[in-house]
Amino acid sequence: MVSTPQGAAGAAPLTAQQRSRGRPRDERIDAAVRQAVIEILNEVGYGRLTLEAVAARAGTSKPTLRRRWRSRQHLVVSALVQTMGSSPTPDTGCTHCDLIAGIRTLSHAFTTTIGRRALPALIADLTDDPELESEFLNELFHPRRAATAAALRRGIQRGDIRPDADIDLLLDLLGATAYYRVLFGHLPLTPTLAEDVVEVVLAGVATPQWRSRHEAVDRV
Repeated sequence: MVSTPQGAAGAAPLTAQQRSRGRPRDERIDAAVRQAVIEILNEVGYGRLTLEAVAARAGTSKPTLRRRWRSRQHLVVSALVQTMGSSPTPDTGCTHCDLIAGIRTLSHAFTTTIGRRALPALIADLTDDPELESEFLNELFHPRRAATAAALRRGIQRGDIRPDADIDLLLDLLGATAYYRVLFGHLPLTPTLAEDVVEVVLAGVATPQWRSRHEAVDRV
């Protein structure tokens, strides 16, 4: 009886884990590609970004890009994650300081050329591409939102924010101004926007304890 060579017809199919094995992914290529995307977006904008230009700038090939990212839009999402960060809100022990720091990263990213040029066009593309929308939400939107939600919950635990505060509504209020201004361009993203937004939002949900402490700091 002749045995069947490994991998020939009739052999057991490879598992998903076996198929996924191979050369480890070189993170240096990923970093070079993201940097190339950022540079090209800043130079020519979203509409003129091509995989060929990215590959040439990053010193790699278009097939390599295709193996790692499904489309140029996915490349832009990856570059935005690098630019904006996915967990921006720190834990400093100060509720309004944490929130300001988180919102400030959003405002800062949107005042850059990549933010102004890429985000509105990318969001428009999400409508017709469920996979792209899922990646944008899972890689950028939801992680940033979760970091800020954690800061709000810490504020509740510290007694700075009312325990009945609607966390989801607060998250929308905190981020909406920056998104609204970058999408429509009707008003600038001012240097103090993060502080202004946090002050207004907390004024509506802060406890008397936080108000008295914050007002005392302002009087110093």
